[in-house]
Amino acid sequence: MYVSSFLHTSDEIAAAPSTRGKMSANIRNVPTTGASAQTARQDRLGVSGVSASHAMAKTDAARMAKYKDIITATGRKHGVDPALIAAITSRESRAGNALQNGWGDHGNAWGLMQVDVNPRGGGHRAVGAWDSEEHLSQATGILSHFIQRSEKKFPQCTREQQLKAAIAAYNCGDGRVTSCVNVDVNTTGKDYANDVAARAQWYKDHGY
Repeated sequence: MYVSSFLHTSDEIAAAPSTRGKMSANIRNVPTTGASAQTARQDRLGVSGVSASHAMAKTDAARMAKYKDIITATGRKHGVDPALIAAITSRESRAGNALQNGWGDHGNAWGLMQVDVNPRGGGHRAVGAWDSEEHLSQATGILSHFIQRSEKKFPQCTREQQLKAAIAAYNCGDGRVTSCVNVDVNTTGKDYANDVAARAQWYKDHGY
């Protein structure tokens, strides 16, 4: 996850009011094409698209269940759908399975939701244990900050489009999301927001 260093600090964002991320957008209504073939190859899937995203979310479900309580609590605190938190956790770290001692992205990102600590990237500091509620709160605070920015940046767009743009910004930085339509032009695999939205829809239908 990349976050441009000109944004507020992680501490400021994580301490934001719980209403900060609240939107009328329903994750089920976010249009999505799902995972690219490149992303689907992680699991050697013979398909791409929404079905691939759902398959990967399902693969991570047993590991994700260990974190369901803190995901739910974090979502309530920040006004962010727990299904979306679970989906980002799935995409970023495969619910922790892709990490080494809590680190991913060659030591540049921390925790389940992969907060970018690289000074040339997000420049955030690692908060809490990699699988802790403190970490999830930090990362979700960053996401909710992007949701608010997206609302202001794309006032002409629907809530669902704004949310999708915010998901893309969580990955590649706000400055690289220039449209609320083709949001994945600069994201990892050119599918990040679409894949996360599809995974979130799966988690939404499975108790999150």
